[in-house]
Amino acid sequence: MSLADKVLAVNNDLPIRTEQPVHSGKVRSVYWLTAEDSARLIEEKGYDVAADAPLAIMVISDRISAFDCIWHGENGLAGVPGKGAALNAISNHWFKLFREQGLADSHILDIPHPFVWIVQKARPVMIEAICRQYITGSMWRSYTKGEREFCGIQLPEGLEKDQKLPELLITPSTKGILKGIPGVPEADDVNITRQDIADNYQAFNFRAPEDIELYEKLLKEGFDLISDTLAKLDQVFVDTKFEFGYVTDSQGQEKLIYMDEVGTPDSSRIWDGPSYRDGIVVENSKEGFRQMLLSHFPDPDILLNKDRMAERQALARDNDLPESVLMEVSRTYVEIAEKITGQELFLSDNPKAEIIQILKEQYGLID
Repeated sequence: MSLADKVLAVNNDLPIRTEQPVHSGKVRSVYWLTAEDSARLIEEKGYDVAADAPLAIMVISDRISAFDCIWHGENGLAGVPGKGAALNAISNHWFKLFREQGLADSHILDIPHPFVWIVQKARPVMIEAICRQYITGSMWRSYTKGEREFCGIQLPEGLEKDQKLPELLITPSTKGILKGIPGVPEADDVNITRQDIADNYQAFNFRAPEDIELYEKLLKEGFDLISDTLAKLDQVFVDTKFEFGYVTDSQGQEKLIYMDEVGTPDSSRIWDGPSYRDGIVVENSKEGFRQMLLSHFPDPDILLNKDRMAERQALARDNDLPESVLMEVSRTYVEIAEKITGQELFLSDNPKAEIIQILKEQYGLID
């Protein structure tokens, strides 16, 4: 079996029973179950959700996206071996820890396979909640150009690249295109201030003004929990993205939960502690892949300039990256997953066949 065969690159073609189109994102595909299958599973498995809650099967892939494009390698390598299993294992670990520490639940109800989640439908809060503990990446690039205000927060003069910030910063942006909010452009991923959220909390899908404080509390407590745990492994938690939503439990209580993924190399920057103390940044996250792309192509502006999106998409489509590059990314993901979970990552030879068998035999979702 070739390396390419072990990669799950296409995850939107599974024969899962559904009456809706499969929603395929950059990395995950979502299959909404029929009302009958949702109700049956809720009863059979005893999930703590409303009896009529819509459920979905979420299948991760090994695809790798960066700069809003999907990248591939030579020899038919359409993803990164082990990446999907690593992302799910890390998210599972943090979601479980959040629940055990009394922070909040997540959208995940069941984990039938390392690549698969059974999730409940949540009403998403329309905010990409970014937490930053260090100044790096896009914030540093803007800082060097003289910007000092980020999402309504004023940064001091004299900061240096990759320096720890005086306090944890919350720099939110819009999730999707939101219309009719004064002062907020109608575009995806636009930086917003806390005041924007407070003044228009309903437009961001918050149930009540006090839930803004709850979201900030869950954000900071979640960040600190991951940061403290990683510090014990001598890893530096630099920044991350959180997403939130509302669900209703079996008692009819609506609650704010964590959703999407948390603390992964895709949604966070994680630095190696010993190297950072020596003044060298070694990325244990997708940021290393982004930096490689910037140095790999002669004109990095294509990757950074949103006005050159057509050129960027052509770059991703027409270039087979060296297999060694994707295997380096694989090592990064697998090693950090094993470090965080304390367990060896199980890498399947044929994940698709396993998923189909489990969902058919144990969940009755495949005819």
